[in-house]
Amino acid sequence: MGTRLLGATILLSLVDALGAFAIEKKGDVFKKMACPAFLIFENVAYLADMTFELPCKCKPEETSSVVWYFQKNLHSQETTVLTDFNGTVTVDSSHIRAGSDLLKRFSIRMFSLIVFRAQEGDSGHYLCGTKEGLFFYGYDVDVQPTRQITVAFLDNGEHVQEDYTEKEFTLFTTFWDWSRCDRCGVRGEQRRIGLCYVQSAQLRPRYRTALPNVSSCGSRAVPAHFPRLIPLRSPEVAIRSCLAPCPKKEVPEEGVQSISNIVYKLGERPHLPRVPIQYHSQPPKTDLVITCPGARPEHAVAWDKGSVRLYRTHYLVGVRKHMRLFIDHGNHLHLQRVRRRDKATYFCWREGELVAGFQLSVTFQPRRQRSPTDPESIFVMRAVGISFAIIIGIFFLIHTSHYISWLFWKPPK
Repeated sequence: MGTRLLGATILLSLVDALGAFAIEKKGDVFKKMACPAFLIFENVAYLADMTFELPCKCKPEETSSVVWYFQKNLHSQETTVLTDFNGTVTVDSSHIRAGSDLLKRFSIRMFSLIVFRAQEGDSGHYLCGTKEGLFFYGYDVDVQPTRQITVAFLDNGEHVQEDYTEKEFTLFTTFWDWSRCDRCGVRGEQRRIGLCYVQSAQLRPRYRTALPNVSSCGSRAVPAHFPRLIPLRSPEVAIRSCLAPCPKKEVPEEGVQSISNIVYKLGERPHLPRVPIQYHSQPPKTDLVITCPGARPEHAVAWDKGSVRLYRTHYLVGVRKHMRLFIDHGNHLHLQRVRRRDKATYFCWREGELVAGFQLSVTFQPRRQRSPTDPESIFVMRAVGISFAIIIGIFFLIHTSHYISWLFWKPPK
């Protein structure tokens, strides 16, 4: 069993490495692949907040456009049409927000469906077909959550999860290839994403996978009487240190270099990297999320605060409790309850190259002196006056009642 699981893991890793997130131009592949006579569903798995592409791998040559459909459960009466009947709907991926509705997070390119920042609720069946309801190809998409993801820091001696075996099934992790080193010239980090897979002889045969009797843990191929598998084995991420050289850049001409050197006084040159800088002002005690330009969750992304490296060993979400500054699994930098000391320039690395900087300033609103004619001042004075009148009234009422009771109950001499 161990040898077979090792072989399955290696083969699935190769399949995922070749197909994960590669959005490429395609030729006329429809002439090479015939549509199956009986509709089956290809099982694919991704991590939440990632972007994936589903190509319509077959269609008749006379069909000039396809329509994509989404069904949460097979044979369900609730079917969502993801395109117009010309198959031309597109969206701008730069405006995508996590958690938004699926209808706002997809695009169509060359008959392929692209879903941006996939969420756990996007898991289900995706079918490409015609507006008349003829289906050519189907996918069983499993988007695995990051809420309880397991993180292993290999430099600290931590290890990935062992296989989980029950009587009817075995759970194991399929890892993708290591990412590139997220920095160059200095110590960086690499990530390796692993997704949960199950091996069982009871999987439903209508779902096609890279290996027989193997599918992702959230697949609809898993029999209904099985327990929910994701709580038994969560996705995981392995992180290790790395060191990569920086690519050589063109050296400016001698005259240009001399002019550049005398711009700065006393021959001192600033240590700020020469990358585009974006300036941003943030009110105090508010939350801020910074995104690296052009980066996706599957990219190798790193963050620096000035000259301080924000390594995931110390700043990955969940490493410590009550973290104000952390990096999530989608590579976003979070600053919660911004304070004055958060003022700095934050630098972003993407795929081993320094690409952008964010100069953050914390702005405090100056206190404005109010005049007696301001509506707020009038409201406060009116409230204070009414409260004072009520207190005076209660005071006189108490003393009046005491005086009356003294007159009536005055003891005889």
